[in-house]
Amino acid sequence: MIFEETVVLEVPFAEALARTKEAFAAEGFGTLTEIDVQATLADKIGKEMDPYVIVGACNPGLAGQALDAEPQIGVLLPCNVVVRQIGGNVVVEAMDPGLMATIVGTESIRPVADEARRLVSNAMERLASSQ
Repeated sequence: MIFEETVVLEVPFAEALARTKEAFAAEGFGTLTEIDVQATLADKIGKEMDPYVIVGACNPGLAGQALDAEPQIGVLLPCNVVVRQIGGNVVVEAMDPGLMATIVGTESIRPVADEARRLVSNAMERLASSQ
């Protein structure tokens, strides 16, 4: 099962992170969280690693609809988008929101998950075409 969409960018990490947030913002997603995994693991356990950031992207309208349909869906929110350095490239990976419907198993969430999937795909396509 494929659970994410992936785009590879050939730009500096900071630029890839900015482009990612811009692409998702264009589809109505705000950035709720930005976790610098590289800095956190270096600080907490002394682990050295390449740049790695998890962006918690949220479309407020869809989040509200999802919570109305299934209050427990909050454990799967927000949509996580990983931006990570691999060699000279930056890989951007976004979770497939359609998994929410599969995990929850109720049809009430399906329309919201499908719309979120469409918007995430649009953002990833926008990001891919920004090169």
